[in-house]
Amino acid sequence: MKAIAITSPGAPDVLRAIERAAPVPAAGELLIRVAASGVNRPDVLQRKGLYPVPPGASDLPGLEVAGEVVDGDAAAMSAAGIAIGDRVCALVAGGGYAELCVAPVGQCLPVPKGFSDIEAASLPETFFTVWSNVFDRAHLQPGETLLVQGGTSGIGVTAIQLAKAFGARVIATAGSDDKCAACVALGADHAINYRTHDFVAEVKRVTDGRGADVILDMVAGDYIARELQCLADDGRIALIAVQGGTTAQIDAGAVLRRRLTISGSTLRPRPVAFKSAIAKALRQQVWPWLEAGRVKPVIHQVFPAAQAAEAHTLMESNQHIGKLVLTW
Repeated sequence: MKAIAITSPGAPDVLRAIERAAPVPAAGELLIRVAASGVNRPDVLQRKGLYPVPPGASDLPGLEVAGEVVDGDAAAMSAAGIAIGDRVCALVAGGGYAELCVAPVGQCLPVPKGFSDIEAASLPETFFTVWSNVFDRAHLQPGETLLVQGGTSGIGVTAIQLAKAFGARVIATAGSDDKCAACVALGADHAINYRTHDFVAEVKRVTDGRGADVILDMVAGDYIARELQCLADDGRIALIAVQGGTTAQIDAGAVLRRRLTISGSTLRPRPVAFKSAIAKALRQQVWPWLEAGRVKPVIHQVFPAAQAAEAHTLMESNQHIGKLVLTW
């Protein structure tokens, strides 16, 4: 099969097209002939040598794919209602930048009705991440307010739409007025240009001083202390990345007095059973929203797989709105 490999840690040009033996599905797995692969920020970190591959996972980058099932564990597939020839999208721990990819059966979902493979490939990584952190860990409730840091990222466009479909109020931050407008177009009630406005003051202003109930944070660093200031009492921060650094200085007294919660998680190393439970929840709760058009994939650009380096360059420029996808 053809694949895109990381030849050594470094800049986007270390991504090279290679030929490699096709993977063989093990017990509980199936094999997908990949039509499209999503590109995500963790792929960039892995390319730079900053995101180690979990034990047993493929060294090829790529955490989400969509395509046709061509082989697999018959018993596991039958139990999941999946057959050879079905179109699925899947969350994987690696190996997505390839023409063939193995995936745990429980981490596969049917391509939503009416969706292309390109659209389906843009779903798993961000939808699994947002559902696990915003809804499972931070317990966002209808009527509460969610602050999304980085509203035009792949995670951001997903979080805005899922929270609105769930009945929450959404505030998003972005780095330009055009990106703020895009957040509002996706359903955000308010968008804050963090380059020109203090998001703490703005969150307090638009919530009449109450603050946000949940904050989805990909920045960390000195953002955490500021986020604590704009949380409502009993508020929760869901930390999913540390783009702004790993060290924060906080007012622990405020955390105690106001019953605040800071939680963090990374999805890639979690066990198959954990991810399969998220997939089941998405199938029940979110796939109907997708098929009804209440939530839509937001794809900024599609690249031939051979241009993976260009896709990574665009992602690192932060000029995109939504997802980047490779096609095979």
